[in-house]
Amino acid sequence: MNRALRPLTAAVLTILAGVAPAGAAGAQELRDLCAQRPGLGTAPCTVDAGHLQIELGLGDWTLDRQPDTRTDTILAGDVLARYGLTGSLEAQVGWTAFGHVRERDRATGDVRRRARTGDVLLALKQSLASPDGSGFSVAALPFVTVPVGRAPVGAGDWGAGFLLPVSYEVSDAIQIQFTPEIDAAVDEDGNGRHLAFSGVIGATDKVSDAVSATLEYQALRDRDPGGHRTPQLVGLSAAWLARKQFQLDVGTNLRLNHAAADVEVYFGLTRKF
Repeated sequence: MNRALRPLTAAVLTILAGVAPAGAAGAQELRDLCAQRPGLGTAPCTVDAGHLQIELGLGDWTLDRQPDTRTDTILAGDVLARYGLTGSLEAQVGWTAFGHVRERDRATGDVRRRARTGDVLLALKQSLASPDGSGFSVAALPFVTVPVGRAPVGAGDWGAGFLLPVSYEVSDAIQIQFTPEIDAAVDEDGNGRHLAFSGVIGATDKVSDAVSATLEYQALRDRDPGGHRTPQLVGLSAAWLARKQFQLDVGTNLRLNHAAADVEVYFGLTRKF
């Protein structure tokens, strides 16, 4: 088995094993599942103290067509582990186990393929209000990225950033979300950092007790030395709560201007233990 896929296989087997009814009694004592995926924004809720939550991107395809190139990026095993340290503080570790990038020169037809792993994300999330995500909820989320992967999936240098996710329940069915972010983003050439900042605003509709749908808009200002860009995206995602602590999701992001990638389609799951 490919070494890069071993962590993904182990994570999937562990999560699927955890879906078994045997764990149902313990799960009743936990907060309702509140995941950071799917979507462009970030939920402000934190994981229960002493519990682990795994959020796994099973598949992710992005198409980016530029005047001279077409780039297809496929990611698998995009894992985020969240562990509750206290009732309002959690630690996060994230890693992309596998990425495949196919770049075709539109003039010559030449194709370049690269298979890589991604960088490691280390973060803390401190809830400032309503750690279960109910009512008015807000959290502070500083993070760093460690360059263990290789370009073009890995950034090539360390990066850092800060998010302040906010949500507000308008009613039992509708929740408004806003996620501002500021980053010391890695330069496109993988050497050094520059300022980047973004904002995501969205609304989630709880269609039923098990199904929710989210519509979002994102604007990002990227001041890379190689060229400043302001990509804008619209995202549509849905989540199905198959068990009280087990969720499946699917989503897509579409470009609103030429600075953004054309389309992204993804699916994954979340399990709290």
